[in-house]
Amino acid sequence: MKFYFPDSQDQVSPTFNFDTEEHSPYRVRQRDDKYAHEILEPQPYDGLLVSKAIVDGSVKGAGKYSMPQRERLYRLGVTRYFRLHEHVDTLGDCGAFNYINEEVPPYTIDEVLDFYERCEFDAGISIDHVIFGYDSITADADVNPAWKERRQISLRYASAFIEEVKDRRSALEPVGAAQGWSPTSYADSVRCLQEFGYQRIALGGMVPLKTHDILACLKEIEQVRWPQTKLHLLGITRVESMEEFAEYGVTSFDSTSPFRQAFMDDRNNYHTLDGAYTAIRVPQVDGNPTLKRRVLAGAVSQPKAKVMERECLRRLRGYDSGAETADRVLEILGEYESLTEPASKKSKLPAYRETLEAKPWKYCRCTLCTTHGVEIIVFRGSERNKRRGFHNLAVFAEKIRHIKNPTSNRRSNG
Repeated sequence: MKFYFPDSQDQVSPTFNFDTEEHSPYRVRQRDDKYAHEILEPQPYDGLLVSKAIVDGSVKGAGKYSMPQRERLYRLGVTRYFRLHEHVDTLGDCGAFNYINEEVPPYTIDEVLDFYERCEFDAGISIDHVIFGYDSITADADVNPAWKERRQISLRYASAFIEEVKDRRSALEPVGAAQGWSPTSYADSVRCLQEFGYQRIALGGMVPLKTHDILACLKEIEQVRWPQTKLHLLGITRVESMEEFAEYGVTSFDSTSPFRQAFMDDRNNYHTLDGAYTAIRVPQVDGNPTLKRRVLAGAVSQPKAKVMERECLRRLRGYDSGAETADRVLEILGEYESLTEPASKKSKLPAYRETLEAKPWKYCRCTLCTTHGVEIIVFRGSERNKRRGFHNLAVFAEKIRHIKNPTSNRRSNG
């Protein structure tokens, strides 16, 4: 089972000083900052997925790449740009969620294939149009006409895309995008894509679905899937179900979930093989909107807040070295929490105690935890938060490393 990590220009700076909270004055982001695969060993993913919408922008506006970054990607190609290790696969897509509200996708076949070829991707997904809902009860003939049209749009683009790949004699592996709203509609999309000539198919629009709905779709698809057809799940992370997914022809998937939970989840920020812990929030006085408003309103003394902020970090580092107790750390964290989250109805201190007493960073052997210690568990600024996200990727990779795909289908297909 191959895991692809979707790129969003996420890097960390090796020169960042955790004590002074400063970068080297000589730092050049593109040259010096590191991606997860440059820091972690073994590499935390098998492939990298890059969206055209992220690079070039879409109807929502500019992408996440600056003009120099975009030009550099086109000049070097995806493998050299990201300084990828050998055997890291590259997959391009259009970023359909970026134009989900449009009547039709904003790209042409030529534009997308030009993007894939100029960036030298190993594989590229055909243009698709995400369907807004899921309905396994209503007969497919009676569902929302807009859903039917979006599926047909995706199939028309897929048909034209693979023909253009053939006409250009492109080295790109074409991946057909399948959309649907039910098990039967997804299965029919897969059937059509196989007839177009696709041997690899990406199932889109499944992110909101429950696991049992995804399995229902895979079981129906299995009735039409040819033995050589490989399936990719777009945006799906269900570790507990991946082995079962693999039994139905899923050979790869992509997701940012383990990375984003490091700083987007309210509780499960630091992952381990058997659970997750809450990262300890020590927000920057000058960077916390709630605290800044209270300082400006005169409700909080800025000098006092800064002293408490520094004391939180000092005691956490002392706890890591054995010079402080958990109770002493929690005492100052509680005082600082009352300043930064005065309206919070539920304190995070019980979760912080669990984290402190477990000391999960002490037992992790990933490069980041062994290098940075307690800093990895501190929820504060992108340098710490992204490092914790990279740690989560390493843990996730370990969780799925044992999953193998069956050598043959569950059933014999004609």
